[in-house]
Amino acid sequence: MSSNHHTVTLLGEAGTLALGAAIAPWLIPGMRIYLHGDLGAGKTTFARGVLRALSHTGPVKSPTYALVEIYVISAYILYHFDFYRFNRPEEWRESGLDEHFNERSVCLVEWPEKAAGELPPADIELRFNVEAGSSEASRTVDVLALSERGERCLDALRTLRPNFPQA
Repeated sequence: MSSNHHTVTLLGEAGTLALGAAIAPWLIPGMRIYLHGDLGAGKTTFARGVLRALSHTGPVKSPTYALVEIYVISAYILYHFDFYRFNRPEEWRESGLDEHFNERSVCLVEWPEKAAGELPPADIELRFNVEAGSSEASRTVDVLALSERGERCLDALRTLRPNFPQA
């Protein structure tokens, strides 16, 4: 395991929400978090955990059809993107969404591979892997820090060792 990588095993929705809550306090304006995983792997649930920890009390839904959901947090605007419906990477730039990737916002992106080569680099990538055969949805999440900001977030996650509901 390299110093910029950490794997967490989670049990069900509660574990995924707890991971989002553990990362939320370390997000700062300008950060980009890319979420990889199959349909139903927990990407939107993770986003819900982040937003709940940031005191958002309204609904948190998948932005699959809208492409982006916008949440005003006291210190910044959080954009939650979902590029699942993109057929070509260029659709990201053509959509005009690139203006939201700036030093005043935090961007959570589901399906970033659908805009590969077009998006700015991530600070953190989370790779959700659902493990089949368990009675409750057990998953592992590989957390990769890809920038100095991402490394600070990952170091905090490791140091605090949050108590995730686990199998």
